[in-house]
Amino acid sequence: MSQENTGTLGEKHENPPLSDTSSLGLPRELVEAVELMFFAYRDFVSDPDTILESHGFGRAHHRVLHFVGRRPGMSVSELLHILSITKQSLSRVLKDLIEEKYIIQETDEQDRRIKRLLLSAKGHKLHRNLIDPQIRRFQDSLAKSESGTLEKWQEFMLHLTNMETKIDFMDDTGREK
Repeated sequence: MSQENTGTLGEKHENPPLSDTSSLGLPRELVEAVELMFFAYRDFVSDPDTILESHGFGRAHHRVLHFVGRRPGMSVSELLHILSITKQSLSRVLKDLIEEKYIIQETDEQDRRIKRLLLSAKGHKLHRNLIDPQIRRFQDSLAKSESGTLEKWQEFMLHLTNMETKIDFMDDTGREK
């Protein structure tokens, strides 16, 4: 049975019956999965975006705060590798966060050429404020899902990540799991 669609000028168009392929000729369920990823990401970052905006920051600042918070003492070059961005792109964001006292930059004790990054108390507070609504969103979604969903989702997301840019997950102390 075909569905009816009303165009913008009031004319009626017949929609073809639903099939296993999208209008692009691609598997419908995978096209819908791509759309779902867009919507989930939009909603997942919406709360942090509002908080960041109130500080005059953007998503790049959020990523830096997150990874420096997860890996205290990481070097600038390690951060560049994780984020897969240029030194120039990182420089502006890092400058903002250091000037506003969210990040502390220290010289490495063994190699003075290496700069180590840490969150200040102010940076820890902002990082926590940014991640809290995201953790709540995960908790709410997991509460509505089957047991084992998180593990399956993590496995899927790892496979979705490019091997060249994939990083090993680490615990809060920066040690590999």
